[in-house]
Amino acid sequence: MACAVAAIADLHVVPMTQPGNTTLHLLCAGAAQGLVKALAPQLLAETGAAIDGRFGAVGAMKEALLAGERCDLMVLSQALVDDLVGEGRLRAEGAAPLGRVYTGVAVRKGAPAPAVGTPEALAAALEAADAIYFPDPERATAGIHFQRVLRELGLDERLRARQRTFPNGATAMRTLGEQGTPHSIGCTQVTEILYTEGVQLVGLLPRRFELATLYTAAVATAAAAPALAARFVAMLAAPEHAALRRRSGFEP
Repeated sequence: MACAVAAIADLHVVPMTQPGNTTLHLLCAGAAQGLVKALAPQLLAETGAAIDGRFGAVGAMKEALLAGERCDLMVLSQALVDDLVGEGRLRAEGAAPLGRVYTGVAVRKGAPAPAVGTPEALAAALEAADAIYFPDPERATAGIHFQRVLRELGLDERLRARQRTFPNGATAMRTLGEQGTPHSIGCTQVTEILYTEGVQLVGLLPRRFELATLYTAAVATAAAAPALAARFVAMLAAPEHAALRRRSGFEP
């Protein structure tokens, strides 16, 4: 598979704060990056605490936690949160679901939008593309799923030379927007498409291939500031931010 690997696989958001104030360390699925970036300034204004957030494929975030990376809270798929709670690494108390995120198809902004609503239409759009951008097919939720879709459509081997994989969906979409042609196409979670400049959402995967991933925020057992981490978890899931979550691509 042709593979384009970004120099920086994970992105960081570090709002400015005064020396001596707390910094919360977050390991977060790339799908929630837009939501975290939108609410980090509110946490800073209310508490003086900054967010140092690392975003990427859920598998990579779990690996970072297990490798000992500093972590006060995590946002992962519900399945991984359950696993880490069972292992005693995340706290069940206060864990909060943020919503479901669907997997969608994207093209460069301004490019013709192909039909993708049926398996046949999706297959035709993929075969017409000169490059296909998507996240890590081994550690990213959307990447793993999309690789299965290609196999089910009988296109995995035939289109192997056109596949461009990246550490996470954000990097895949950013590269599509910056380097893709009008005939390129991409697939990742809707949240990552919506907050990336230079790309536009074409539609969701056909119902036969539909993937809706429930994401949950939880405090790490080893959190240095558990009360503050719990406050940000509650902020991410707060009813008053339901409209923001919806705009960011999270469905109830």
